[in-house]
Amino acid sequence: QVQLVESGGGLVQAGGSLRLSCAASGINNRLSTGAWYRQAPGKQRELVAIITPGGSTRYAGSVKGRFTISRDNTQTMVYLQMNSLQTEDTAVYYCNVVTRDANYWGQGTQVTVSS
Repeated sequence: QVQLVESGGGLVQAGGSLRLSCAASGINNRLSTGAWYRQAPGKQRELVAIITPGGSTRYAGSVKGRFTISRDNTQTMVYLQMNSLQTEDTAVYYCNVVTRDANYWGQGTQVTVSS
């Protein structure tokens, strides 16, 4: 049984910061790729950031320089540090973990940035 649970979302003023956390229970494979996606109202889901098992990262152009994706030593937690938040960042953020066996998704956490 695998469960991904996101936390850390909320309401923040433009220019502020949030840290999203993804707890990946039941995943023992350390050779996993972690990612954060987001979906704004009326928009398709888009990739925000991705981190490989070796720690290489890649970001959407709209968040590069403001967001940082990371993982802990056990590779069962994936984080997204979000700085200099803008109203355009408002969306539901989803954690995604890909292992050799499957592709797992969390339920999402709401991030709302007010002007």
